[in-house]
Amino acid sequence: MKLWDGRFEKENDAAMDEFDSSLSFDRRLYRYDIRGSIAHARMLGKCGIIPQADSDAVIEGLSSILADLDSGKLTFDGGGEDIHMFIESELTARIGEAGKRLHTARSRNDQVALDTRLYARDAVDALSADALPALIRLLCQTAEEHKATVTSGYTHLQKAQPITLGHHILSYAYMFMRDIERLKDARKRINILPLGSCALAGTTYPIDRSAVAEELGFDGVSLNSIDAVSDRDFVIETVGCCSLIMMHLSRFCEELALWSSNEFGLVTIDDAYATGSSIMPQKKNPDAAELIRGKTGRVYGDLTTLFTIMKGLPLAYNKDMQEDKPALFDALDTVSACLNIFTKMFATLNFHTDRMEAGAQKGFTNATDAADYLVRKGLPFREAHAVIGQMVLNCLKTDRAIGDLSLAELKAFCPLIEEDFYAAVDVTACVEARATIGGPAPAAVQASVDALRKRLLELTKE
Repeated sequence: MKLWDGRFEKENDAAMDEFDSSLSFDRRLYRYDIRGSIAHARMLGKCGIIPQADSDAVIEGLSSILADLDSGKLTFDGGGEDIHMFIESELTARIGEAGKRLHTARSRNDQVALDTRLYARDAVDALSADALPALIRLLCQTAEEHKATVTSGYTHLQKAQPITLGHHILSYAYMFMRDIERLKDARKRINILPLGSCALAGTTYPIDRSAVAEELGFDGVSLNSIDAVSDRDFVIETVGCCSLIMMHLSRFCEELALWSSNEFGLVTIDDAYATGSSIMPQKKNPDAAELIRGKTGRVYGDLTTLFTIMKGLPLAYNKDMQEDKPALFDALDTVSACLNIFTKMFATLNFHTDRMEAGAQKGFTNATDAADYLVRKGLPFREAHAVIGQMVLNCLKTDRAIGDLSLAELKAFCPLIEEDFYAAVDVTACVEARATIGGPAPAAVQASVDALRKRLLELTKE
């Protein structure tokens, strides 16, 4: 017998029951459902909507169900329509008539909205307070260790200018810092109590929504009952934040996969985060990085699923919205797992700094600095650009670097060039000269590390 079947003349088809049930995935909400129900029952008793004795019995019964589910004494093997019906049925079986009063002034519509917000809030807190800060701290530490390690910066996947490895690593730290800020901002919109909106039109009972909000740690209550039960913006926003985190991880993993190849040879991924080939004995594949890169598409799919579910729904609640939870759960599970593996993998990387520094000597990464040298000698930048371009072309034909040219050869390109040209185009000097705020010079990298650590401390204290 279902709790809502008074209006029906016959039972659902068995296949329909199975098709309709969400218990297989929304069971993970049981702690939040019980927590919300306890707050609701306490409010009903305090407001005199149900007898205080019944309120106390409900709270005690729900607490016992929570303990039994946590311990495994109670399982979901018996099935049910959803987590809400499962818990309410179990409650009524345990405490009798009082259990039937719990659903007073409440609908499953505002109940599931509450549970989902509580779940999303905890998940967002875990990402922004634990997983992402742990990765940022590791990136800051590694960047500090390599603030003077010269390497090549790329545009269009071509060597462009000399930078430091620490500077490159910090570019990702800033991405992940923005991810924390986005999650914290999204939390503000998650942390609004929908309970009390009922099915869509509120209730005639004299409920105290503010008391429930305070008990459950919400910042406030929803101000439109239709929007409260039909809103899944907060789910989409949460998964959108996850998608951006995954994009940042994927870009980093793409570079690590490239850098670990024989062609680049800039990093070795630890054996613990790589796999071999079933046919080629020599292979060591960067599977952890590749899997994270691949799972990014999975989270994008979750976001697309949510947009597609919601795009044509009339107000207020529709059963389509039941399908929001698998996408939310999957996105949060995936990003959490990927952050965990990536952080462990990154901590064990072996950077080949000698190869990085040698590579920065090639590819004319100092060409812009050579042009800037001529500018300081009084030549307009556009003319300097053309001169160095001709110099690079000559070097390509003779298989040399700019610094390999004799002073006489250099003067043939531009008579303004003097002996100090060689020091100006030394890649280490080129990097050290880029000491502006946000630049790759060791001092600038250290300043960025300090700023990141300060900002992270502020964010984790909020």
